[in-house]
Amino acid sequence: MKTRAVILAGGEGSRLGTLTAKRTKPAVPFGGKYRIIDFTLSNCVNSGIFDVMIIAQYRPHSLIEHIGAGGPWDLNRDFTGGVRIYTPYKARGASDWFLGTADAVQQNFRFIKNSFPDLVLILSGDHIYEMNYAYMIDTHVANQADLTLATITVPIKEASRLGIVGVDSENHVISFVEKPAEPTSNLANMGVYLFSIDVLNKYLLEDHSLPNSSHDFGKDILPRMVADGARVFAYPYTGYWMDVGTATSYWKAHMDQLDDNPPFDLTDRSWIIHTRTEERPPVWIARGASVENSLICDGCEIDSNAKVIRSVLSPGVCVRSGAVVRESIILTDSVIESDAIVERAII
Repeated sequence: MKTRAVILAGGEGSRLGTLTAKRTKPAVPFGGKYRIIDFTLSNCVNSGIFDVMIIAQYRPHSLIEHIGAGGPWDLNRDFTGGVRIYTPYKARGASDWFLGTADAVQQNFRFIKNSFPDLVLILSGDHIYEMNYAYMIDTHVANQADLTLATITVPIKEASRLGIVGVDSENHVISFVEKPAEPTSNLANMGVYLFSIDVLNKYLLEDHSLPNSSHDFGKDILPRMVADGARVFAYPYTGYWMDVGTATSYWKAHMDQLDDNPPFDLTDRSWIIHTRTEERPPVWIARGASVENSLICDGCEIDSNAKVIRSVLSPGVCVRSGAVVRESIILTDSVIESDAIVERAII
């Protein structure tokens, strides 16, 4: 069956502070050389999905520049898919800024249904995870589902900030509550939705006509489908997944990758995280410098007697003599001056 991926990449990410002051959240750097959206995009192409739409809104310029024609992801193609970026536009009649995730898809639905896909895979562009969507597609088809949503088990203390899913013994979804004050389970919605296109069209049109709707998948579309008795199934995911929507979760996701046994392997050649990079010279580490459990990108310089411990240095970072960087994320072309001490910081 033909599947089209739609990546929602318009989030402002206000809780990330200055990291999103000039760019949308999916375009924020991650892991030194990547952008957050690279993980979702790479999941698509590694799953054999080469027909991708990106829906942007807030400060999209950095994102558009990063994606370009899609070459690093083998998405610079026309007849067999490719990647295209869509932003809000003013037209005759009803069109405006996107009011919610469902409204973003609804306003672009005429582009989504071009070339007649059978399935629409709706993804968030601001999560860090590795997932083979092909298995989810197989499950959706086998269940003859209207909607399949990926779920993950989270600590109960975190459940109130996520959509919580109730399922029966066959993973048929029997309840869905968005961010409940008192969650009754810890099975959470990951924001990965696989719709049969006719079903998606039906519910988007209905939602568009409801004046009191917030036009959001989690708040409106999913609860309505469950209440209607639609064939909604959960697809359990057991790998690593992190919503990097706050400075704390962004920092923690980096630190997770610096563990002796990281949650997923960025060096795995069978599941490459593709990105667009610029040419930089090799890393320079001077005699007497110390580097431990860190990710160091091209163009970095670490001077004598400097220490870098459990940290991520983005391209072009300089750590001068005697400086100490510990459990920190240092962004592109930053300079840590001599004898400075940086701990548990994002700079």
